[in-house]
Amino acid sequence: MTTRPAAAVTAAGLAAVLLAACSSGSGSDGASGKGFAGALPAHAPATPTATQTPTPTPTPLPAGPYVALGDSYTAGIKIAPQVGDPKGCDRSGVNYPSLVAKALGLAPGQFQDVSCSGARTGDLTSPQQTDGGANPPQLDALTPATRLVTVGIGGNDAGFMEVVTQCAKDNLVDAVKGLVGSGRAASPCRDRYAAGGTDEVQRKVDAAGDRLGRALKEIGRRSPKARVYVVGYPALLPADPASCGPVLGSTLAPADLGFLVEKEQQLNGMLRKRAESAGAVFVDAATPSAGHDMCAGGARWVEPPFPAPGLAAIHPNAKGQEAVAAVVLKAVKG
Repeated sequence: MTTRPAAAVTAAGLAAVLLAACSSGSGSDGASGKGFAGALPAHAPATPTATQTPTPTPTPLPAGPYVALGDSYTAGIKIAPQVGDPKGCDRSGVNYPSLVAKALGLAPGQFQDVSCSGARTGDLTSPQQTDGGANPPQLDALTPATRLVTVGIGGNDAGFMEVVTQCAKDNLVDAVKGLVGSGRAASPCRDRYAAGGTDEVQRKVDAAGDRLGRALKEIGRRSPKARVYVVGYPALLPADPASCGPVLGSTLAPADLGFLVEKEQQLNGMLRKRAESAGAVFVDAATPSAGHDMCAGGARWVEPPFPAPGLAAIHPNAKGQEAVAAVVLKAVKG
């Protein structure tokens, strides 16, 4: 018997785990609200004087109905308890939409979570087939009475998880070449996706943005009185990829980790742009998750390629869902 080199084994395991994580479902995978202001004292003059600041007219918090749309980062894949139908959507009873609904005091009939693991923007308007049955078009949950909508989608359109998986494969092949004396590339994954001056990932992100823009218009048509919040993705990797060494070892070249950081920033940038263009609010989940990426040990909000038992690789854990719920609530309350 021969022993496989450690770097190659690590990368091979990473690729296998990521392929499994991407198989769920059929898909490949700031605030405008104002809080309540205190009432003026009964003796306050009707017209403000020069030394008084007018009390702004409060914008009431949405009391529902609330509809949550999105993919596995919204659904809470593998986080207990798993609830709802179809089972293949992998929705958690403590995902961020459920926590937001609870914090707003919404009754069960005022909250509907139709997010589904593996969802793409096309699944907002068409049924999504999962290994546990079909999830109806997510936008079908909207009505003219809907007052609050959160949308967390786009990563599967951009093929982000596939990019991460392919990066692991490319680095595995590159590691083997290095062991046989062929030399290692500085960034084999970047070489694949951005060769010849054409950034394939950016092209997919832009196309996803076009589809999301159309979906947001349709949300506005179906629920014209709803306040809409587009929720971004939490930081998967630290700004300094070198700090991931203890977790990822030599699985991915530092330059390729930097490439993945750059691609996620582009994805979140697209979500922000589309939200603002549609008159929706973009909820930034990346900034507050800095220092809580997959390489942050016990402080992590996102699981690494080899996750804690029972959790999904490269996906938020329960702490991550709680953290996103907090930033969504902050945006909703203003």
